[in-house]
Amino acid sequence: MTAQRGWMNDLFRDTGSTSFTEFVGSYAPGLLPGRFEASGPVGDRLPHATTIVAAVFAGGVVIAGDRRATSGNYISQKDMEKVFRTDEYSAMGIAGTASVGMELARLYCVELEHYEKREGRTLSVEGKANRLATMIRGNLPMAMQGLAVVPLFAAFDETSARGRIYSYDVGGGPYEQTGYASIGSGSLFARGALKKLYREGMSAEDTVLACVNALYDAADDDSATGGPDVTRKIWPLIAVIDDEGYRRLSDEEVEGYVRRMLDQRLQTPDGPTAPLR
Repeated sequence: MTAQRGWMNDLFRDTGSTSFTEFVGSYAPGLLPGRFEASGPVGDRLPHATTIVAAVFAGGVVIAGDRRATSGNYISQKDMEKVFRTDEYSAMGIAGTASVGMELARLYCVELEHYEKREGRTLSVEGKANRLATMIRGNLPMAMQGLAVVPLFAAFDETSARGRIYSYDVGGGPYEQTGYASIGSGSLFARGALKKLYREGMSAEDTVLACVNALYDAADDDSATGGPDVTRKIWPLIAVIDDEGYRRLSDEEVEGYVRRMLDQRLQTPDGPTAPLR
């Protein structure tokens, strides 16, 4: 028994890899997402997260998401959390199968923490993006059965002192985006709004307001995207990442941006327009 206990101590003292998911995959693969087979397509029956947007500002990045989850044409949750802090200088938002996405986000947080504890330093932004790509690729068998999840990754790069955004496909391919990006069922409309409103070098406040407008435009045209619920006080989830780290805006702060946007919409229901130059 003593020998067995000593072997286990040695095992967990030196896992042989900086990757927590590789370690778990070697010794307890059943604990990882994507390691079981469904009896048939089940994706449409499970709640889905919808629209996430992100935009770079002068000195950082904003990431925001609506709060609605849907199961087909049924609204399964009105206040879902879709944006997650992954470490001090990064965050990810999820679209697709909600349960798989939340599990992926939790596991990714442990992955980054595991690397930092083993190596005594954090991964570079490129390293973080590539680690997430590997985890998404591991979910590909489930994605083929309709349990796909596609995240949007946003981080502050301490080396270059700027915000960076990565989007992914279901196979895990990471694609760095310039300026802004969106994912989810309302992404087409949100991206159109950001394309109209975004300006390089915007302040953090203006970037947050642009993201709020983008989510509102997405909710205006996509039934799976939820707009702000003024009566229940359910607001978009918004986080700002800069040289001071990750900061989630309080409900009071987000409400201020939303009411400012709604006041403007009373005059221009379709939102602000981009000036022609």
